[in-house]
Amino acid sequence: MTATFAAANVGNPAINISVFAVFVAGTMALVVWAGRSTKKPSDFYTGGGEFTGAQNGFAIAGDYLSAASFLGVSGAIAVYGYDGFLYSIGFLVAWLVALLLVAEMLRNTGRFTMADVLSFRLRERPVRMAAAVSTLTVSLFYLVAQMAGAGGLVALLLDVKSEAGQSTVVAIVGALMIAYVLIGGMKGTTYVQMVKAVLLVTGAAIIFGLVVIAVRGNFSQLLANAQGVVDHSKNHAVAGHNILEPGAKYGATAITKLDFLSLGIALVLGTAGLPHVLMRFYTVPTAKEARRSVTWAIGAIGIFYLFSLAIGYGAAWLVGPDVILATAGKENSAAPLLAFKLGGTIFLGVIAAVAFATILAVVAGLAITAATSFAHDIYAGVIKRGNASEARQVHVSRIMVVVIGILAIVLGILAMGQNVAFLVALAFAVAASANLPTLLYSLFWKQFNTAGALFSIYGGLVSCLVLIIFSPAVSGNRSAMFPGVDFAWFPLANPGIVSIPLAFALGIVGTCVGRRRPEDRAKQAEMEVRSLTGVGVEKALVH
Repeated sequence: MTATFAAANVGNPAINISVFAVFVAGTMALVVWAGRSTKKPSDFYTGGGEFTGAQNGFAIAGDYLSAASFLGVSGAIAVYGYDGFLYSIGFLVAWLVALLLVAEMLRNTGRFTMADVLSFRLRERPVRMAAAVSTLTVSLFYLVAQMAGAGGLVALLLDVKSEAGQSTVVAIVGALMIAYVLIGGMKGTTYVQMVKAVLLVTGAAIIFGLVVIAVRGNFSQLLANAQGVVDHSKNHAVAGHNILEPGAKYGATAITKLDFLSLGIALVLGTAGLPHVLMRFYTVPTAKEARRSVTWAIGAIGIFYLFSLAIGYGAAWLVGPDVILATAGKENSAAPLLAFKLGGTIFLGVIAAVAFATILAVVAGLAITAATSFAHDIYAGVIKRGNASEARQVHVSRIMVVVIGILAIVLGILAMGQNVAFLVALAFAVAASANLPTLLYSLFWKQFNTAGALFSIYGGLVSCLVLIIFSPAVSGNRSAMFPGVDFAWFPLANPGIVSIPLAFALGIVGTCVGRRRPEDRAKQAEMEVRSLTGVGVEKALVH
């Protein structure tokens, strides 16, 4: 079997639309059903904290296994081989940080959002504001990646070649996202994520099985076949690379090697600072269930990433990087193209519908996280100084879902054509820079104060954003977001190696120059007891 089909006319658009419609209708029915039991603000924000560890674990996997995992990672492996698989390793290992350092303590200390933890022992209004700004920024970065993936995927399946057509697709995804969240809240979103996780792992397992059958169980032969196709590639970005060794993307120069190290740091540390992942720890009733959530999530995510290795190399062999890079979705089209090669039009439609459901579930989770943070932290905590009713907070959240959806549509259109895994890596860098240092200092450093938190959050956030804006990811080359201009002066596409240590350092500097209030010592002691034992958390969750 060899890569022989063209990039155009993949599948039957009518069949693809039909399968899409079935999946969207099914998940929407699930959201409507869950929305009927969404009566209290806690139901909208955290699903009432009623999910078991296993349920929440699959929901976390559904939240985490986004378009970056299914589309971006598979495409990166298909085009760059070993260097692409490093995304999988980073995304998976990152969960050990979340499990060992933050899951249980976060669940014991907070209520709805990450800002609940950060403001527990510090001055509430400035810290809530900073945490909310960071949450909104990270959520928007992540949303951009999912929307870009949706545009490329549907453009491929519906044979939409025009930029206007792809932009329309992104707008439709944004509208569906808004509907999911407004109707179902966190309960509806969680159920969709659970179903989507099962479908995604099952779909990946089927593709994995078909690839293994194609090589008669000889994985070494699969790697050799993939390398053989790459050796005959006519694309200058691919030709001549050994995709079985490091260096196809990140090993050519000292700068690219440093860029890889920066990417690895961001991936490993970023998960523990992702607001939409951290918020999932509040959807379970106890800290024990929060730990179980992470272990279930690690199992599902680990299995999926093992499948992604065969999917990526299978796409390199059976589709070919030249064909992949010639499609509307570029690297993000590798998995759907492989599904078409292995199973024909119907299988392509099913796999693409699963990927589409993946995107919808993830963007819904991101939207509700960002909206909750704005309503709970900025509106209620800063603007209304804690005097806003929870019903009013939910109303503001619903308004923000619409605003965030519109922003995501606009930014997603600008980012179309970028590798989704790379875009998500930038979101991880922002999360690791702005959120993780402050979170760890708040949980583990007794002397940490408000000035340290503000220095760390704003310093990490601003430095990361500035380095991204003036990096090769945004301008200065053909694969940049703005290829026609060049204002890049920072040489690395991944800023984490600079911005993350800087954020940790700024937290120390801020703590040294700031002052602790007399009541900070007592609040820190209370937080330490609660985070380690869970004493008092049930009472806090009731209010």
